[in-house]
Parts: sequence; C-alpha cells; structure tokens
Amino acid sequence: MWRLLSLGLLAASCAAQAFDQKLALRESQAAIGRTVGDYTLRDTAGRTVRLAELRGKPLVVNFVYTGCFQVCPASTQFLAKAVAEAERTLGPGTFRVATIGFNLPFDTPGAMGDFRRKHAVVSPNWLFLSPDAETLPRLVADFGFRYESTAAGFDHLLQASIVDASGRIYRQVYGDSFEVPLFVGPLLELAQGKPVPQGSIQGFFEQVRLLCTVYDPVAGRYRLNTVIVAELLVGASIILGILTFLVVEWRRRRRPSSI
Repeated sequence: MWRLLSLGLLAASCAAQAFDQKLALRESQAAIGRTVGDYTLRDTAGRTVRLAELRGKPLVVNFVYTGCFQVCPASTQFLAKAVAEAERTLGPGTFRVATIGFNLPFDTPGAMGDFRRKHAVVSPNWLFLSPDAETLPRLVADFGFRYESTAAGFDHLLQASIVDASGRIYRQVYGDSFEVPLFVGPLLELAQGKPVPQGSIQGFFEQVRLLCTVYDPVAGRYRLNTVIVAELLVGASIILGILTFLVVEWRRRRRPSSI
C-alpha cells in the first residue's frame, strides 16, 4: 500500500520542495464521501457538458495538463489499460471516464482533443473536458486535487477519483501505475450496488481480497495471486508462533514454583 501511495505522490516535474505532498494526500482523502458540484465544462467539440449529466453510472475522473510530456501521458496510457480491463470485467458502458485539463487557458477543447488523439483513446464513454477559469478552483477543490505551478510545469498528485452514480466520491486511486484490482474492485462494487464504506472492517477485508488477486489477460478474468497468499500465510504463521510462545512463557512465569 505504501508503495502505491509513494507512486501516487510523483510530481509532474522534478521541483518537489514547493509541493506539499502530505497536504495534497490529506486533501485528496478528505474528499472521499463528498458530493461533487454540478459544474459545466466543454468537450473536445466545444459542446457544454454538465457533470450532473454524467450521473447514473460510476464515473472515473482524472486531471492532466496537456503540456506535460512525461507523467501525464504515462499515467493516461496506464489508465487506458486499466479502463479496458475494467470494461472487460464489468462490460462496456457500465461506467464513464472524464479526463479534465487544469492548465488554463491552454487546456482548451482543441488541446484536449489533440491529447486524446495522441494517446489513442477511442472509447465513446471517455470524455476529455475543459473547465473555465471561474469553475476550475471549485472543481479541483471538490475532488481534493491539489497542484502547484513550477518552472517546469506543475507538481500534482496523480489520482483517479471514482465517483458513484449519485455524484459522490467513493475512492481515490493513486499513481502513474497501480494494482488494477484496486481500480476495478470499487467500480465492481458500485456497479453491483454493494458499496463498502472506507475504513470499515468489511472494507479492510475487501482490500485484502483485491490485493490477493491478479488479472490474467489470457483468461480475461481475475485469479488468486498464490505468491501474495503464500506470503500472507507465512507472515500469519510467524505472528501466530510468536504469540503462542509469548502466551506459553507468560503462563510458565505465572505458575507457582514448587517447594
């Protein structure tokens, strides 16, 4: 998990000191459970799109800036693979994706269209959107997305926000690459109408279950990751052995000595 979070804290440039990563992560996590406002954006054809129009299905939202040459393109390409695998698991049209440009005034509908074509995103359920200057601060605040301008571009958290059908943020997934079950799992929960509260015992065991699976591209499904399961069992047996030893020693020390 910490490895995933550290990947999620990669910035869009090398000047990391100006960007408070811990604050960005806190704000991102604080957004979970928040209902996103009904903002109006424009698609690549210049048509207006209201976020309320995208409700009724789960929605994945990520933020990019089109002038980025490394991190944003890499994260978009990986997200495209994760989306394709999620569509294979859940079925096409089960959820939507919206990539939003935050570098105004440069991330215009035309620039977002070029970004989409450059990375060969063809899914009809994936929109590339541009906000206006008045909307942007409130929009990114709702998603808990924080960024800082630098000489090289922007430092920002790499996050994909999973929003439920009513417009409430359900999960945040971090990194330019991540374990695909951590992305598909929440979408599957929402699609099946079985949301799991974050921080609950059920949510904890659901995360463990997802971490113990791996996507099999040949079979087109998820299977048990025997390596991780074996590591967990070995770790559990070691902990159990230590606890057993401590209990036996505690009882032995409490036993009255014979005279």
